[in-house]
Amino acid sequence: MLITRSNIDPTTTSFPQKHFGERTLIAFIALLSAFIPLSTDLYLPALPSMMEQYQVTEGVLNLTLIIFFIFYGLGLLFWGPLSDKYGRRPVLLIGLAIYIMASFLCSFSGSITELIIFRIFQAMGSGAVTAVATAMVKDIFDGRRRIVVLATVQSMVLIAPAVAPVLGAMLLEVTTWQGVFLVLAGIGTVALAGALFLTETLHARFTGTVIGALGRLGVLLKNGRFTTMLALFSLTSVSSMAFVASSSYIYVAGFGLDEQGFSYYFALNAMGLILAPLAFIFLSRRYDIRPIITGGYIIIGMAGLAVILFGNAGPLAFAISLLPATFCGSLIRAPGTNLMLEQQRQDTGSASSLISCSSVLLGSAGMSLISLGWSDVILVLGFLNAIIGLSCLIIWSAISRRGG
Repeated sequence: MLITRSNIDPTTTSFPQKHFGERTLIAFIALLSAFIPLSTDLYLPALPSMMEQYQVTEGVLNLTLIIFFIFYGLGLLFWGPLSDKYGRRPVLLIGLAIYIMASFLCSFSGSITELIIFRIFQAMGSGAVTAVATAMVKDIFDGRRRIVVLATVQSMVLIAPAVAPVLGAMLLEVTTWQGVFLVLAGIGTVALAGALFLTETLHARFTGTVIGALGRLGVLLKNGRFTTMLALFSLTSVSSMAFVASSSYIYVAGFGLDEQGFSYYFALNAMGLILAPLAFIFLSRRYDIRPIITGGYIIIGMAGLAVILFGNAGPLAFAISLLPATFCGSLIRAPGTNLMLEQQRQDTGSASSLISCSSVLLGSAGMSLISLGWSDVILVLGFLNAIIGLSCLIIWSAISRRGG
């Protein structure tokens, strides 16, 4: 059955933590969920200078982003099922330890090859962290409280894309890009300290073998409604991550802004990411989820047309044209995640892994697509948003009719 606002159980939560209050735990989950935008967006302002230092092309340097996301996605598929078998806390501690060490190694990499290799390990550690973060939300929260927490965490997490490029540009005023990776190691250390006080959230563990735990991924994919929703709600990652990969080149190389100016325009667009989950919480009190998602896909398509028509007029015109697509893509994320989680009563770690992995892999495809050397990257971004908005609207309408 398609879960909408009208049939969400208003149950709140059974709260199992000894050392965290509810608000503190939500903030901690938000920090864990923010590892990906921090690990990518914090060093975005340094990409042009890194390209000069390593004497590589834009496409080669973008491998530090693309390969990161590929191995992050693969890591999710490994860590999520393991957290269903061994628990969230041990997987989280191991993942954070890997992330911290890899971040230190990134800062000392002497070549682009070394940096890519160390980013792979950083990505694997990140996979453990974020797989556990999403699973913990379902472990602890139920009903409407869960979807509100998902939206709240998302809003807190998405402060990172707004703040990270600005912070990264500020860090570059006093240090090199290597120092940015040392900051990431410090963030990982703070998260590790918090994880040591975490009480295990998993109530019933998978009792089979490790191979059996990994095999639960296939069982989940046999659920047709879950798989269809997985594809649907991951499609917007293609256009959103294409923008992340090309943003510094559009603003710095294309529009001639400096690194600080780029960070401000990037932050303007990221404000849509932050405010959208809060807008969803407001709208969901008054409307069912279905029309909210429908309207979101319509606006994404229209924003794509606006980027096609006005995006090349200047940095402000580009940012404003793209903003509605950014806003609505973020608006849809929390209800989409909750709808997918509601399709499965068990295997929460595996389900959260597939949700994140699908989004990441399609996002990596978007990053690869935008790095093909297009003569007009802005036009390509516009077409991506227009096509994805229309395609998602068609798929969502079909799902809604079958579920209604």
